[in-house]
Amino acid sequence: MARRFYVQGASKLEIADEFGMSRFKVARMLDTALESGLVRIEFDLPAPIDVDLSDDIRRAYRLDRVLVLERASEKEPREVVRKQVGALAARLLEEIATPDDVIGLSWARSVNAMTEAIRTLPRCPIVQLCGVQAGMDMRGRSVETVSRVTSVSGGDSYPIFGPLVLPDRRTTEILRHQPGIAETFAQFGKLTKAVVSIGSWEAGESTVYDALDEAERAAIAARGATAEVAARLFDSDGNSLGTGLAHHVLAISHEELMAVPEVIAIGYSRPKAEAVDAVLRSGLVSTLVTDAAAAVPLLELARARPLPS
Repeated sequence: MARRFYVQGASKLEIADEFGMSRFKVARMLDTALESGLVRIEFDLPAPIDVDLSDDIRRAYRLDRVLVLERASEKEPREVVRKQVGALAARLLEEIATPDDVIGLSWARSVNAMTEAIRTLPRCPIVQLCGVQAGMDMRGRSVETVSRVTSVSGGDSYPIFGPLVLPDRRTTEILRHQPGIAETFAQFGKLTKAVVSIGSWEAGESTVYDALDEAERAAIAARGATAEVAARLFDSDGNSLGTGLAHHVLAISHEELMAVPEVIAIGYSRPKAEAVDAVLRSGLVSTLVTDAAAAVPLLELARARPLPS
């Protein structure tokens, strides 16, 4: 009975029919198998997960999945937390990716940590969602991030050999029509999964924010910018924020990003709680990977402003 239920996935009702007994007796026998140690259930996870908090966040924001890394020590370096959160995202992607997928990756330190933890993926295309931020070392750049994942999957690679932020609209349009970049942009409509990072509109918490000058940052903040995902901006209610920025970044459009069937977002640390809340309100995200430091205030935000029915 235990083998049929736990290994082969048969329901208790199916097992009851096969063995000629009630489903209640089957349930009692399966409980006895667990209590006696005949059956043991183990979770092979790269880091401890706060199951209750994960479920609370999932219900509050009506998401498909939420993984919350248990609260780390306050002395834990942020790089260590980033690595653990990235490893959680890596295990998830390894589990749910299929050969039929077309996977998009945005650049961020957390997505980079995820790609370094990935050990196996089915053969599928990997698509870069936005250009390269100036000033990053070669290992940290989005082109190399895509290359690492492609080397694991063995699928086609669609990089963007161009900067994230460009000086004007004309330069952006010229680069978008370059053959290699145009080929990558043509994949955006085929994406089935995307892994992105949620940035908040402040120094050190958004790759786009850090790439702009002070005047542009302030002007965008004045428009109500709260969060950024793949160079697309959101206000505190999750609405897409229209600014001139959209015309001088090499990145997937808001409409194309919203059309991706499954979006895995990584957003961790207390400073990003409001940004994560904003993006989750947009309806963009299906799966969230975060930590308790962000999840606790995030849940408070959700309870203070419940999503409309």
